[in-house]
Amino acid sequence: MRAYQNTIRSLNTMVESGIVPGISWAIFEGQETLKNVTGLAQLQPQKEALKDGMLYDVASLTKVVGTIPLIMQLKDEGQLDWDDPVVNWLPELNDDRATIRNLITHTSSIEGYIPRRDELPADELTKEMLDTLRVGPNLNKQIRYADVGLIYVGWIAEKILGEPVQTAITERILKPLQLKSATFAPDPKNCVPTEIKKDRGLIRGQTHDPKAYVLGKHCGSAGLFATLDDLLQFSHALLETNLNGLVKPETIASLFYDQTPMNGEHLRSFGWKLFHSKTDDRHFVISHTGYTGTWMVLDKQTDQGMIVLTNRVHPSADNQAFLDDRDRLFATYLNEKDL
Repeated sequence: MRAYQNTIRSLNTMVESGIVPGISWAIFEGQETLKNVTGLAQLQPQKEALKDGMLYDVASLTKVVGTIPLIMQLKDEGQLDWDDPVVNWLPELNDDRATIRNLITHTSSIEGYIPRRDELPADELTKEMLDTLRVGPNLNKQIRYADVGLIYVGWIAEKILGEPVQTAITERILKPLQLKSATFAPDPKNCVPTEIKKDRGLIRGQTHDPKAYVLGKHCGSAGLFATLDDLLQFSHALLETNLNGLVKPETIASLFYDQTPMNGEHLRSFGWKLFHSKTDDRHFVISHTGYTGTWMVLDKQTDQGMIVLTNRVHPSADNQAFLDDRDRLFATYLNEKDL
């Protein structure tokens, strides 16, 4: 296995320089794995050591670990197709141009302003998101990353399955994959804290994401908590066994190609962002990040990956240095993995 010296040095520097309180990371090639857990889980109100096996609020990784596999299952079962209009299930949108493909490639251009969005109760926020938001002029013209697409996809799954999306993800994805610690309802004492906010205090064991906090079990864009080992197991299952047979091989393979409904290459798959490998064939690698300080990079062709979990928003989300370092780390890892 490669040594990944520059990548590991950069990961450790994030803790040593105070950019993140602590970090849990794994780099794997097939069944060989480099792994480390270092630093602090909490800085305030008192310092607390980071331990292996602690649960992280993975934020938007919920989209690709939970909601995308769920919707792929429904596709495989013939319950929907990628180019079906969203209004087939959410007629309130009142625009038959936007499709499921648009939602999961962030090309739907669904937009609009909801006053006091984060202060509304779940039923009112749901109603406003359906009645107020509309398809804008950039449908099929522009990628604009937004949570609304995967929230809508979760609601489509709810219409088909007759249960909350987070319940469906738990029963149809997390349990069959034996992700033993992954949950939407963690014990706070086992969780790495996130931000300290005026209205919520120290957030620990509750989702940091404002919309997911309000929508609860009806949110498919955020809300999942998982350990490093959970995400390692998920990654191996996605790359090696088609999620242990939960999804058809051709459906998993489709994740590693541009799926946007636009001409040219736009580096967006179903939920995942695409990067070119540094190999001669420049095959695609998939990646996703989470606002709280999490990310994954996976290469199916070479069975390689990197998983990084931090709580970069603790004690404050004002942390541009993390975003800058993360971008450099992506490049460093991609260079070293293909040497």
